Amino acid sequence: MHGSRSENAGLVEAIVSSPGLDSADCTVCPPFVYLADVARLLRDSAVTLGAQDVCAEAQGAYTGEVSAAMLRDVGCTMAIVGHSERRALFGESDQLVARKFAAAQAQGLVPILCVGESLAEREAGETPAIVARQLDAVLELVGAAALGTAVLAYEPVWAIGTGRNATPGQAQEVHAFIRGRIAARDAKIAAQVRILYGGSVKAGNAAELFAQPDVDGGLIGGASLKAEEFLAIVAAAGQAA
Repeated sequence: MHGSRSENAGLVEAIVSSPGLDSADCTVCPPFVYLADVARLLRDSAVTLGAQDVCAEAQGAYTGEVSAAMLRDVGCTMAIVGHSERRALFGESDQLVARKFAAAQAQGLVPILCVGESLAEREAGETPAIVARQLDAVLELVGAAALGTAVLAYEPVWAIGTGRNATPGQAQEVHAFIRGRIAARDAKIAAQVRILYGGSVKAGNAAELFAQPDVDGGLIGGASLKAEEFLAIVAAAGQAA
């Protein structure tokens, strides 16, 4: 929950005016109230627009919620579902996240499905079980084929906004587990699905993270609020592609 209309304009204009953006796919996901503004700023650029969340319901009396159709109407092509903060702070269950995933896809949006464990869960050796549970809820609702038009993001909760991040090896281990879990159902989909890493990605560690065989890019948090830092991360993604 950051930004203002003036701050967003400066940030987005700096991003879209930078050369070399076509070296990697790049999407920005501002808060709901700024989506229309940012859509105008992105017009005719290589950068696409995404939302930070989406309602699981298509329409109805759900005051304060935003549907997938509304997001598509203002120019979104993607929507994050199951972000760790939504799960932890707002109590979103695996089943609700799966329904949000399905709702986004039903309107032609690409869901960015976030999965990941807390520090306590990691220290207890529960990372595979937690990630499998979160992923399986989606697989059981929509099937593995649906991941062919989706993006996954591994978010180690203990590495978000803490200044602490998973080592490239730790990230690769979980990414490989996710890909293997999908491959057990559909090897072709597993090979093509993009799995992003999200957890204190910075210009200084992006290249090493993206060099891992199963890390296909980043879901960037705080570093995305500084154009120079964000563009350095995009460049690292482009070089790794």
